Amino acid sequence: MDLASDLTMQVTGFDGSEIEGRAVTERLVQRLSDADASLWADNETEQQEIASCLGWLRVPERLRREASELSDWGARTTGNVDDVVLLGMGGSSLAPEVMAAMLPAAPGRPKLTVLDSTDPASVLRVSDAIDLSRTLFIVASKSGHTTETCALYAAFRRQYTCQAGLDAGSHFIAITDPGTALANRAARDGFARIFLNDPQIGGRYSALSYFGLVPSALIGLDVADLLARAHEFGRMTLSETDLHANGAIRLGLALGALAKDGRDKITLACSVRTQAIGAWIEQLLAESTGKQGRGIVPVDGEPLSSPFVYGDDRLFVGIYMDDEPAGDVEVLAQAGHPVIRLSIGDAYDLGAEFFRWEVATAVAGWVLEINPFDQPNVEESKANTSRVLEAEDVASHVSAGAATSLLRVPDTEKLSVANAVKTFLSSAASTDYVSIQAYIDRTGSHEAALRRIQSAIRDRSKLATTLGFGPRFLHSTGQLHKGGPNSGLFIQLTADHPQDVEVPGEPYSFATLIDAQAQGDLQSLQAKGRRVLSLVMSEPRQGLVELAAIVGSLP
Repeated sequence: MDLASDLTMQVTGFDGSEIEGRAVTERLVQRLSDADASLWADNETEQQEIASCLGWLRVPERLRREASELSDWGARTTGNVDDVVLLGMGGSSLAPEVMAAMLPAAPGRPKLTVLDSTDPASVLRVSDAIDLSRTLFIVASKSGHTTETCALYAAFRRQYTCQAGLDAGSHFIAITDPGTALANRAARDGFARIFLNDPQIGGRYSALSYFGLVPSALIGLDVADLLARAHEFGRMTLSETDLHANGAIRLGLALGALAKDGRDKITLACSVRTQAIGAWIEQLLAESTGKQGRGIVPVDGEPLSSPFVYGDDRLFVGIYMDDEPAGDVEVLAQAGHPVIRLSIGDAYDLGAEFFRWEVATAVAGWVLEINPFDQPNVEESKANTSRVLEAEDVASHVSAGAATSLLRVPDTEKLSVANAVKTFLSSAASTDYVSIQAYIDRTGSHEAALRRIQSAIRDRSKLATTLGFGPRFLHSTGQLHKGGPNSGLFIQLTADHPQDVEVPGEPYSFATLIDAQAQGDLQSLQAKGRRVLSLVMSEPRQGLVELAAIVGSLP
């Protein structure tokens, strides 16, 4: 396996001599290899906190010893299983979703479904698609008390107790840190197995830990190969001091330096076969760098267009397999935009690709002079959600026929939606970005409609435009939205709920919960002085059609 040739990187439009010189002078590679927390902080207390988050640097080497046992366990466990449903958010769910999309499940193994939404339509869709007697649930949460994950577990656990003859505990597996509430509850509820992850690995850096590997083993992926490639790439990265031969370090230096120079909209131009990795990279970059008024704005899934619709705040990163063309980014490079090209030898190089981006993100944090391992603003929306729920003051929309319009601006009858959208977007500066936040069921048709709206806004405004489904983006780009630069215009989309699902043991339902999460994040954005436009749809499919027509009519 020659990863030096299988994983290549080329950069156009960037002179990294200054930042690379600084990296050599400050012994960046050696200190990263030594897990030296002083790279990111001078304060001793903060250094201790960072030191407790660097377990990801050595986890491929450590877990390689368990790969065979993990694979054997996965085969034994899934003999009578048709579906594996992962209940998790953010770092607990994104890496398994990428692996399942890019690497085919072994013949005869179950299908993996990731459920990371509190929209009642999402919960019902997954519930209707599975046979409980032949389904295995993974309850994944580093903290062990993630609100969404706990609610989803309670809902599906209740379904087992309502069916005679099914042993509920045997259908659940937990992945969490030692000593968490989830670990204790899993033991009490008789889970089939509890995986205790290394607590020194942060959620978004956990792709190559149990959080990523346990679901992969269940669907029959070769976890030994994934870890071997990650380990070999990591060994080379953490020992190669010639920066011109160290692609992961150079990637991080380029991301950080270009962001400081104004090219902070990192546009991921993934190929058809690599597009799944974009959402994972988006979370890693946004949550790691978006703080102290600084940050990298990752743009994932925005369809590429003519070079003339992009401003001077863009950096393009093309990610493709060796046998795929990179023509789209070449056109952008020829037009003068800086472009990074990353080439992957085959799908199992994904293990090395995870490690490449983890290193690059940590290095970009060093360049930006921030701590890339904390997430100080993520808890704000969670706290606001709790206050909204406790106050029973949720502006929930559980009646499908109550609205007189497909799309409306809440709390006002004076401003039309078209005027509201036009006025809102006209306030943007050339270096701003637009963030579409859709608290609706994440279906293929909804995403396709939102991508068309995303492209239309970009083409008319020349602004980078991102898309996130709520509440899952709260565990990724949500940190950037509140802690990063005040350059975002946030369009929050919520919808009425024709159906609802009870959250067992709680005084609220899933419809109330997702609406409270939207309100909580809205309050957090407003408290930070962010620009927000809130729109409510009576029905998502038709509401998105109306919004697309409005955006399409903008000058």
